[in-house]
Amino acid sequence: MNGFTHMDEKGNVRMVDVSDKKVTDRRAVAGGTITMNPDTFNKVVNNTARKGNVLETARIAGILAAKQTHTLIPMCHPLNIRHVQLDFHPDENNTAIHINARVRVSERTGVEMEAMTAVSIAALTIYDMCKSYDRTMVISDIRLLEKSGGKSGIFIREEDA
Repeated sequence: MNGFTHMDEKGNVRMVDVSDKKVTDRRAVAGGTITMNPDTFNKVVNNTARKGNVLETARIAGILAAKQTHTLIPMCHPLNIRHVQLDFHPDENNTAIHINARVRVSERTGVEMEAMTAVSIAALTIYDMCKSYDRTMVISDIRLLEKSGGKSGIFIREEDA
């Protein structure tokens, strides 16, 4: 029909059949940012927020989210994820937390959605834990940074390399 793999020739939505694809080592790295006011930033990085350790809670939420992506995004395949790592990079100049998620699997399909879901939910968890201080926080720039494995090979986002 139009080249979208999640649509059949009649335009009906479908789950892609990956049965005949080769199992390969597949990895994805995603990134995103949450920007906040300076007081909130200091509470997060100094671990003084009332609700507890914001970044460790966000790390756990991101890992759980990656493992549950198939229950959140309708056409994603359930995957036996081998590794999820979330890293937080405080940016004092911009009072922002940059979030990176790395996901790895040996499967027939990639883990790009799992990595981006991990970043999204980690950022939303930070927002949730800090909203009583700052409702002006902004979650932005959620994007795929790298992926490898499968027929399409390696992708590296140039502006983030």
